[in-house]
Amino acid sequence: MVLSVTDVTKTIPQSGLDRPILDRVSLQLQAGQSLALTGESGSGKSTLLHLVGALDGFDSGEIEVDGTSLSSLDEPARALLRRSSVSVIFQQFNIIPSLDVSANISLHAKLANRHDPAWEAQLAQRLGLEPLLSRYPEQLSGGQQQRVAIARSLAMRPKLLLADEPTGNLDEATGDAVLGLMLELVQESQTALFLVTHSPTIAASLNRRLHLSNGGLT
Repeated sequence: MVLSVTDVTKTIPQSGLDRPILDRVSLQLQAGQSLALTGESGSGKSTLLHLVGALDGFDSGEIEVDGTSLSSLDEPARALLRRSSVSVIFQQFNIIPSLDVSANISLHAKLANRHDPAWEAQLAQRLGLEPLLSRYPEQLSGGQQQRVAIARSLAMRPKLLLADEPTGNLDEATGDAVLGLMLELVQESQTALFLVTHSPTIAASLNRRLHLSNGGLT
């Protein structure tokens, strides 16, 4: 089991009171599986993704990533887990402006001591980035930048890939192509994918779908 979330509760302050945005949430995700999380804006989708990625703390319950309990980790250990086991694709791409495409793709893998030039070259080829390797982010379109972010996230062969509205800034045709390639590569590398989306069409493309409403999953 790559991801196990058990009875997790997270509260946020609202009007001077603590409101549970997540209330005893549970889910599991195995290697090679993809899971879509849908829900209304403000329902807590991104909050749950941040908890799973060890980017924020929770009030009660348990989250395990690749057998490691997040509640037992201090911040340096959380950072190490993010570096070694978890990759995140944000809607805004977050690729490094001062690095060219080739350096951006290899950055996370090098930090994780998993630099594999052959795998990175394969990712670049599959994602149509070979002619762009010496370019910088400002020279790329939005779709090209998103493909760089996907290549960078998969280059270190993460156990768990988290994606927050990964095609939200792309037109429909480009978004569909990027999503298809991402799902294909995730399956081949046996990475578990946890994807947050507002789109029922995107959610239907994944193995499983859960809906977050009033703090709970259905």
